[in-house]
Amino acid sequence: MLVILGLTVTITLSRDKMQDFATLGYAGAFLAMLLSNATLILPAPGLIFVFALGSSLHPGLVGICGALGATLGEFTGYMTGYSGLAALQTTAPVRRVKRWMDRNGTLTILTLSIVPNPLFDLAGIMAGTSHMPVWRFFSITFAGKSIQSTSIALAGALSLDWVKSCLAH
Repeated sequence: MLVILGLTVTITLSRDKMQDFATLGYAGAFLAMLLSNATLILPAPGLIFVFALGSSLHPGLVGICGALGATLGEFTGYMTGYSGLAALQTTAPVRRVKRWMDRNGTLTILTLSIVPNPLFDLAGIMAGTSHMPVWRFFSITFAGKSIQSTSIALAGALSLDWVKSCLAH
């Protein structure tokens, strides 16, 4: 738990250095998303790099590389829950995500992994706590993060054409 907390604080304090990942191309998308998704609760700007890289590289490949990094990064929450170190206070968001996970954990993981939001960290912790099979968590998270990252990369690619057409007029 201390390692994860330390990683979260380090990434949050090093946001400026994350710009260096953009120069790494596809590997930069992977690394930026890996590190930004390895934080628990605190947001990090990984999707900004996916958006920017989508405008200069193949958006589908940027999306897949970003999704793989994001999925691997999300294992911090899963492992925190799996290890039993997660002591979640009973708050409204925690109760809400717990109800969703109890009803349909697979659909909850998929839905929350598509939409950028801090609730996914709670779902990942709960998936680990409930000992959801790691292959299921990985595959569902990868599917959702692929949709998310590819959509953001495509938005970056399409925005470049939009800006060019606005400047041409």
